[in-house]
Amino acid sequence: MRAVRNPYRGAGLDHPALADIPFPLDDADPALARVARCPRHRITPLLPSADLADAAGVARVFVKDERARMGLGSFKALGAAHVIACDAAEGRAAGRTYVAASAGNHGLSVAAGAAAFGATSRIYLADTVPESFAERLRAEGAEVRRAGATYEESMATAEAEAADEGLTLLSDSSWPGYTEMPRTLMEGYLILMAEAASQLPESPSHILLQAGVGGLAGAAAAHARRIWGDDPVILVVEPEAAPALIGSIEAGAPTESQGPVSIMGRLDCKMPSLIALKGLARDADWFVTITESEAQAGCDLVEAAGLPSTPSGAAGLAALVAGLPDEVGTTQKASILTILSETA
Repeated sequence: MRAVRNPYRGAGLDHPALADIPFPLDDADPALARVARCPRHRITPLLPSADLADAAGVARVFVKDERARMGLGSFKALGAAHVIACDAAEGRAAGRTYVAASAGNHGLSVAAGAAAFGATSRIYLADTVPESFAERLRAEGAEVRRAGATYEESMATAEAEAADEGLTLLSDSSWPGYTEMPRTLMEGYLILMAEAASQLPESPSHILLQAGVGGLAGAAAAHARRIWGDDPVILVVEPEAAPALIGSIEAGAPTESQGPVSIMGRLDCKMPSLIALKGLARDADWFVTITESEAQAGCDLVEAAGLPSTPSGAAGLAALVAGLPDEVGTTQKASILTILSETA
């Protein structure tokens, strides 16, 4: 494990590459109103875990369990589908084709959202993504195309072909000139944080948020600051193999990371979303990376506690039980909020 205190906390990262990038939205009410009209929507549970609290040496651990979100298996059901719902409310979704690259759950959200609102979807998968996942996408109505050996290669193909054919690229990341859709996508993630806040019996002392490009972490941290102010210590957890956010914080600029393929596949993103980076530079207190062995050990412990997930889904909990630095303050009195972000 490696942990870095955020030197930009509160003020944010002042860098020219972020000058025209918006901060994440932090008001959950509009998204909550939209999702209340969705027939697949059910509030996901917040689960206390004495076993995980004992393993981490803290007073309480609360787990926001996203494994059954809208029947799609992860928090990402709230993201791309929320964008398409917003388009539909403005009469822009029907007949449209939404294009995305996916290493996992983002594609399911695109496919389900498109099917629900009279649109179509095309999802690009790298050759390494199992065919079983491609079948899940097809079951939600998506056209599936294979492109490249890595997520980055499938993303490049999706972006190029969407532009060539005049289709709508729907990414969960953001970059200069592409911010409106990913910001709306992140707004959907505010739903789970607002639910958690209403379910908690007390304000948490610490919040652990796993990150790939950073969309979930950026949205959750923004809402946490809105409702709890400076009190919770917010930690962002990434794979050691893909330190996109921690590397950018250390460099003081958006930075592409380098590393091998990680078992935390949904977090194995080498370039941060610029909206997420801008928000987390302001809102997060610590950035943490965990090793492959720490991720697997955490995943095994979470399963033993009756909450089976994946190394990606359990990464926040894995960092907690791996042993955070004393400076973080996860003492025997700490009350921890974590997110179990996907099903096994």
